[in-house]
Amino acid sequence: MHTIQGAGRAAGLRFAVVVSKYNDFVTDRLQAGALAALSAAGAAADDVTVVRVPGAFEIPLAAQHAGESGRFDAVAEAAAATGIPMAFGVLTTNSVEEALARAADGPANKGHEAAVAAIEMAEVVAQLTRPAAPRK
Repeated sequence: MHTIQGAGRAAGLRFAVVVSKYNDFVTDRLQAGALAALSAAGAAADDVTVVRVPGAFEIPLAAQHAGESGRFDAVAEAAAATGIPMAFGVLTTNSVEEALARAADGPANKGHEAAVAAIEMAEVVAQLTRPAAPRK
């Protein structure tokens, strides 16, 4: 039996982080969490592009264009349309306090969680699209 899964290594992979400018007192923290996760997994700063959009509604279109560009191994939404792994870290909250709690420093930061998922999916897709080794 063969198992394919990611190991959480981002070295050599290219990432787009699509971030809303709306409510930037929260989204800046999500961006920081995502960038921290990518860095901790070995992504080089030159392999990460931050795309800032006006609001949450604009994220899917920017993510789709980033995915279709061929410049990235993982993005942030519309994976089925592009074949590029994308993680979705948009918060749906009932209060500012709840949003800030989900954007706090550390691994529970929803931007951090989305980046970790994107790293793992980029690794999985790379394994699935690699030519199979010949059978002996």
